[in-house]
Amino acid sequence: MSEYQYYEFVALDRTLTAEQQRELRAVSSRGRITSSGFANDYQWGDLKADPAEWMERYFDAHLYLANWGTRLIMMRFPRAALAPETADEFCAGASARSWTTPTHVILELRSENEGGDEDWWEETGTLTAIAPVRAELVGGDRRLLYLAWLLCAQNHEWDDDEPEPPVPAGLADLSGPLRTLTDFLRLDPDLLAAAATASRSMTEAAPSAAALRRWVKDLPVADKDEALLRVLRGDAGLLRAELLQRFRGGAEDEEAPAGQARTAGELLAAAEALWAARQRKARERPAAGQARRAEATAAARRQRLDDLVRDPARAWTQVEELIATKRPKDYDTAVTLLQDLQALAARDDGSAGFTERLTRLRERHARKVSLLDRFERARLI
Repeated sequence: MSEYQYYEFVALDRTLTAEQQRELRAVSSRGRITSSGFANDYQWGDLKADPAEWMERYFDAHLYLANWGTRLIMMRFPRAALAPETADEFCAGASARSWTTPTHVILELRSENEGGDEDWWEETGTLTAIAPVRAELVGGDRRLLYLAWLLCAQNHEWDDDEPEPPVPAGLADLSGPLRTLTDFLRLDPDLLAAAATASRSMTEAAPSAAALRRWVKDLPVADKDEALLRVLRGDAGLLRAELLQRFRGGAEDEEAPAGQARTAGELLAAAEALWAARQRKARERPAAGQARRAEATAAARRQRLDDLVRDPARAWTQVEELIATKRPKDYDTAVTLLQDLQALAARDDGSAGFTERLTRLRERHARKVSLLDRFERARLI
C-alpha cells in the first residue's frame, strides 16, 4: 500500500497576511495556500513543519489523515471563550488533549486504526463541514468537549471508575458538523447512544425568544453599539457564539445534574449491551422472516384444502388431464394437486380411499418413468 497523507488548515477569526502566506510558502512549494488556509497531500515525504506550531501561529482549525489509519482534528479557541482548566477536564488522554498559549487554548482529537483505512475518507470539504463545531463550543455548547471525553473512554484511557462529566443537551440529535466529526473520529455509535440516554433535547435547552429579547433589551447600549460595529467592520467571526455564551453565563445550566453522572466503565458496559442487543435482533430477523413465510405457506395450503373439499372428484379429473399433456411442468402441477388430495384425505380420515385411487393411477401410467420418479420424490406411495 502506497503512503498517503493529507494536511489542511483554515484561519477562521482573521485572514492570513501576505507575510504569513510567504512564510508558509517557504515551507511548502506545492501547498495550496490562500488568505484563509493551507492544504497539501503527500505520497512521498511529509510536511516539513510542526502542525501544532502552525496552529499556535496561524490557524484556527486543522485536519490530518493518513491511509495507515490516523485521523486528527485540531481547533484553536480564544482563552476568553474556553478556559484552559475546562479543556483539561475533558481532554486529558491520548485521544483528546489540550494545551495553551498566552492567547489561546488548542484541542487535539485523534483516532487510530491499526488496520489502516480500507474505506477511504473523502478529505475534500471535510474540515469545512467540521469547523462550525468551534463556534458551537464558543457559544456555550459543550457537546464537543463531552465527545472528546467519550472518545478517550472508548479507547480505555480513563479508569473504569472515572466519573462522567456533566452531560450536555442534544447528544441524541447532533448537529451536522458534530455528526461529521464523530464519523471522522470513528466514535462508537453504541457508546454515543448509551451516553445520549441521559441527555436532554436541544429544544428543551434552547433559550426562548422571549428570554433572548429580555436579555438583549437589558444589554448596555455601548455593548450593542460595539456588536454592530464588529458586524459592519466584517469582524463578526464568532460574535453570535460569544453573545450566546454571554447569555448562557447567566442562564440555567443546560447540562444534566452532577448527581446523574455515570462512570466510564458503566458507559462502556451499556454500549456493549446495545451492541449485543442489535446483534441478537440481526440474528432473529431471518428466523422471524422464515417463520412468517412458513405461516403464510401453511395458511395458503389450508385455504387450498378448504377449496378442494368442495369438489375432490374434479381435482382427480384435473390430475388426469395434466398427466395426459406429458409436459414436465404439468407433471409438477399434478403432483402438487395430489399432495393436497393426500393431505385432505389424512385430515378427513379418507386415507384408504386416496391410497386406492393413487394405486390405480400409478398402474395406468406405469410406463411414464419421469412421472413415477416425481411421485417417489413427493412420497406419493
